[in-house]
Amino acid sequence: MKTTIDEARNILILETQDGSRELPLYSDEAFRELARLYVKVNWNQKYSYTFSWLGRPIIQLPDDVLRIQELIYAVQPDVIIETGVAHGGSLIFYASLCCAMGRGRVVGIDIEVRPHNRAAIETHRLSSYIELIEGSSTAPETLEAVRKAINPGERTLIILDSNHSYTHVSEELALYSPLVSPGSYILATDGIMSEVADTPRGTPSWRDDNPTRAALDFVAANPGFRMEPPVPSFNEGTALDNVTYWPGAYIRRIG
Repeated sequence: MKTTIDEARNILILETQDGSRELPLYSDEAFRELARLYVKVNWNQKYSYTFSWLGRPIIQLPDDVLRIQELIYAVQPDVIIETGVAHGGSLIFYASLCCAMGRGRVVGIDIEVRPHNRAAIETHRLSSYIELIEGSSTAPETLEAVRKAINPGERTLIILDSNHSYTHVSEELALYSPLVSPGSYILATDGIMSEVADTPRGTPSWRDDNPTRAALDFVAANPGFRMEPPVPSFNEGTALDNVTYWPGAYIRRIG
């Protein structure tokens, strides 16, 4: 596909094998196409690596950070479980929301929490909201440690952000979905992999080997869950498509 932006004529031209289309530049459909290109280019240029939260690198697209904040406030979880720790920025972000809401805590899981990251997390002013579990997210002993970290009756929300292969995310969804409270969510993040497979930093196999495909297959096989992207609680705009690294991430437990 070829995309041409003509600011002089205020149009966006899409050329595909099926022909050419002209869209008004200032339209929802043009915004959708520009957002697609923006996300691909900024992912390739590692734009998300330029942000931190309260001193720790967060490595997330700011749009996704705001959207997950809206969801967390709506769900009001007692426990937020995240697989994948990295530098700890996401854990600190979720902990800051728990602090602001006056409820909740965070459990972070990683196959290896590097010493300098562990030290930064454990000495952070929000460390009292965070528990770290080191080990493979799919190992039986790790899952048992997670279960023990959840008290009876607590509302849980789960975010999968570790190994993003189809096989691993599928296994995480199978293992962690029973821990999701009815009405709450499990997220399979970084489905953007399918859309950036053709970028310089991408890998062609990502077109099929990605979290979104795992999420779609999980929902198809589990009627107690459904794809349900968060609906903004405030919206005075017309562009309804999220700018996101997390397409197809939001899975809600309905039964």
